[in-house]
Amino acid sequence: MQYRSFLGATAAVLLLAPSFSAHATSEPDAAPAPAQKRTAAIHPWYRPRHLMVQTGGGIGMVAAGAGYAFAKNKVETDILLGYVPKKYAGSTLSLASAKLLYSPFTVRLADQWQLKPLTVGVYFSYTHGTINDEERGQYTKDYYWFSTDTRYGPLAGSRLTFLRPGSTEAAPKAVSLYYELGTNDLYAVSYAQNRKGLSFGQILTLAIGVKADF
Repeated sequence: MQYRSFLGATAAVLLLAPSFSAHATSEPDAAPAPAQKRTAAIHPWYRPRHLMVQTGGGIGMVAAGAGYAFAKNKVETDILLGYVPKKYAGSTLSLASAKLLYSPFTVRLADQWQLKPLTVGVYFSYTHGTINDEERGQYTKDYYWFSTDTRYGPLAGSRLTFLRPGSTEAAPKAVSLYYELGTNDLYAVSYAQNRKGLSFGQILTLAIGVKADF
């Protein structure tokens, strides 16, 4: 009788062993979850998505800054600090600027090259250090109808991008060369009031820059 009980217990263990083994081997399938969390945490929301440096554009002889990208990299916001030496402006100028840019589509030229043929946007800049800046009583009230420190206006340009190895749409790693044509409120009003004295090209500014996504 004891021998039969021993055989029954042994058979039960042998029958249950495969199910335990299958359960044990299935548990590691849940392991990738932490890796997915680490991937999502590579780019925290507060970290800039790109850095840039440019010359011209009405925001400094040289300007550098950082920015963010949204809506699958179609919308960008940039913050830049610019500088103009005294020898070129009569006084040393420091400029703080912000841009809002929109690129509606991207053209793939090759595996690692792409073109954004059209980028449009607006910018705002503040200049510190202009001659007679903030001196009280220098001019009578309403002597100037415009601000001598702040400028804003539209932008339009395009961008050629080289995608580095490992670049993805969610986490682009790229270096871009871009240009922007723009104007500002003062130039636009001056042109509207004096079309015979000013050509359209005279109110445009040109910026050329490099942007690195990381």
